[in-house]
Amino acid sequence: MIQRNTSLNSARPVTPLSLIVAQLVDLTERAEELSYNDPDFVRMLHKVSALAEGLDPYIAACSTPESEALEALATRTQQEDWAGRLAQGETTLALEQEMLSGHVEGQFLKMLVHAAQARKVLEIGLFTGYSALAMAEALPEDGSVLAFEMDAFAAGFAQEQFAQSPHGKKIRVEVGPAMESLKRLTSDEGPFDLIFIDADKGNYSAYLQTIIERSLLSPHGLICVDNTLMQGQPYLDQERSANGEAIARFNETVMNNPNVEQVLLPLRDGLTLIRQV
Repeated sequence: MIQRNTSLNSARPVTPLSLIVAQLVDLTERAEELSYNDPDFVRMLHKVSALAEGLDPYIAACSTPESEALEALATRTQQEDWAGRLAQGETTLALEQEMLSGHVEGQFLKMLVHAAQARKVLEIGLFTGYSALAMAEALPEDGSVLAFEMDAFAAGFAQEQFAQSPHGKKIRVEVGPAMESLKRLTSDEGPFDLIFIDADKGNYSAYLQTIIERSLLSPHGLICVDNTLMQGQPYLDQERSANGEAIARFNETVMNNPNVEQVLLPLRDGLTLIRQV
């Protein structure tokens, strides 16, 4: 018998997530007690599926549409044969189109740029440049994005897309290991009003520590960290992948750091916002 979470059941479920949780608990209990020819069981399954399947499309529909440049960049990324590039030795990393930040996350990052009144942005992990270009679109004319990318092919791909947008001139790309690039930053290049981390998960904690130790974040600045739910692995009772384990350790590190405040948002694969206190 599944154990009910009393904290979840203390209030009437009204959000998509709480509705899904409440109905899944009920479905699980009924599956243990009733036969599968129960017509209510099938109707409830359809209801749960509709709740889950309709959520992301509805969020996207209710969000400001992406620009033509961002849409074109996303399309080019989806059409690229990333596995073939790796097999031919053109990329050094196993890249895939799912790494793209995408419409809703891009719009969220643009909102952060506006909210923080950012002028300087640092991105650790560029891929094909969707998030960098989204943030650049929200920056003032004299604003800048400094982006670190390990893979030379991905960096070149992104720069080709930036050239198609009037906001691409705000973006400077540096190719190489992000930690080395972080340590080379000079005082006049920072501090940054917004720092977006979306690179190799094993170095997330080191990136955060270096940012704080080198005072790379402005006093009013925000750090935004991607993939902090990592397909649910950090909180599920199951064997984790290397990335899942790295994210679980990173989340614990952030939770135990008294010098920061943070909130983890269930946007796509999880986004954590961090500020220094």
